Amino acid sequence: MNRVAFRIVKTASGPAIQIDVDGQSLQEWARAVELRFASAEANPRLAGSYEGLGPGQVNRDREHYLGSPVASWFEDGDTVLLGCVCGEWGCWPLTTMVTVTDTEVIWQGFRNGHRPWDLGALGPFRFKRTQYESSLDEAFAHVQLP
Repeated sequence: MNRVAFRIVKTASGPAIQIDVDGQSLQEWARAVELRFASAEANPRLAGSYEGLGPGQVNRDREHYLGSPVASWFEDGDTVLLGCVCGEWGCWPLTTMVTVTDTEVIWQGFRNGHRPWDLGALGPFRFKRTQYESSLDEAFAHVQLP
């Protein structure tokens, strides 16, 4: 099983939900897979150039991460996990399919909203549901309402 950590962090565009998987940011996981595609386009800095969603972007709704997406790019049940470093999730989204069972949360089928890159090597990630929800609850407990 993988371990996930959701944290609220400060970014240039405001507070964001940072996601770490097994102690490494989801951005770094994505960068490792995307680098060859971005390099082939002569733009390696595109690889992994994501930022966590702002809490307001998902309406402070933890259910977004539990299979009921508030932000979806492909409109086929995908969940946007990361957005662009500019602060707008739709500018450069990283999406996945979130499957929730009684005991697990699974992320698989990662896609980038603007490139047809094959992200099949990213994931799948399988999390123990109790650990996943505990981390999510802890992060959302620190969201400051305006």
